[in-house]
Amino acid sequence: MMFASDNTGPVHPAIMAAVAGANDGYAMPYGNDPTTEAARAAVRDLFEAPEAAVEFVATGSVANALALACLAKPWDGVFCHRIAHVEEDECGAPDFYSGAKTILIDGADAKFTPEALEAAILQCKARGVHGAQPGPVTITNITERGTVYTLNEIRAITAVAHAHGLAVHLDGARFANACAALGCSPAEMTWKAGVDAVSFGGTKNGCMGVEAVVFFDAAHRRELELRRKRGGHLFSKHRYLSSQMVAYCEGGLWLEMAKAANARMAQLVQGLARVEGAHLCHPVAGNLAFFEVPRAAHARAFATGAQYYTFGGTVEDGPGDAPLRCRIVCDWAKTSEDVDRLLEAWAG
Repeated sequence: MMFASDNTGPVHPAIMAAVAGANDGYAMPYGNDPTTEAARAAVRDLFEAPEAAVEFVATGSVANALALACLAKPWDGVFCHRIAHVEEDECGAPDFYSGAKTILIDGADAKFTPEALEAAILQCKARGVHGAQPGPVTITNITERGTVYTLNEIRAITAVAHAHGLAVHLDGARFANACAALGCSPAEMTWKAGVDAVSFGGTKNGCMGVEAVVFFDAAHRRELELRRKRGGHLFSKHRYLSSQMVAYCEGGLWLEMAKAANARMAQLVQGLARVEGAHLCHPVAGNLAFFEVPRAAHARAFATGAQYYTFGGTVEDGPGDAPLRCRIVCDWAKTSEDVDRLLEAWAG
């Protein structure tokens, strides 16, 4: 009954076994070990990018911050949606690591349009030397509202950015869930669509804690290495990060887990008709969604042990039939029975 976050889910047994396997004997530190080389090769193969610069860190926040720091100068602005993950959930880490500032763009369902991006870039340029200069663009897929940028939408955004000489970063904390939702390959959602760098997330999708920072232009490799070290995120016993990524990529485990999480959310959305007064707040694509559900339904769910976040008040703040917004996230290990129990509690 844990639906608060995919971060709450367990580590997949194959990932745990890989970490245990990496603990056998000795290995050179700081990523100079065979496991790290194998992990880099696995990610390059997955993205169909044999020359890509690939490095590993333990958190999504630093993955995004390092990627954007390599793309932005201190006097630049980083274009993102007003409720992008880098804006809402990283305590200013991208600003801290890069020296740049975020320039916020509005848009429905946590997505901005190419036209809105064009307008924001032109407005930025109009400030001249007095304002932040146009810098990289970052998009979150899956977004913070559970929606997804389609391949055509990504292509249109990157076309606008590149026309102004700006790079595009994709924040892929839930990258696998987006791929599963779109039925596309990692290459199709990134460099084939014009994306220059991606944070390829593993932690939310069954890993213990590993994220890959991927630059499709290998010219960024040295700067990425130096920024990671200077920022205090170069692990000495690096094989314990890398072993996770090897297992994650092997045999399509990354996609298998994402499909499982997405399927449980689809089951929940399909069963929502059983819950009187409940509805979706945004279109749902993957494993994260926002719902409005009557307060009495929330109270029943919490009484049976369900855990998830509500917004705009508590179950006690209004009458039982009054709606209260909530966020539900399904992880790879969520079962059909878990979803049915939540639906049954909501339906009463």
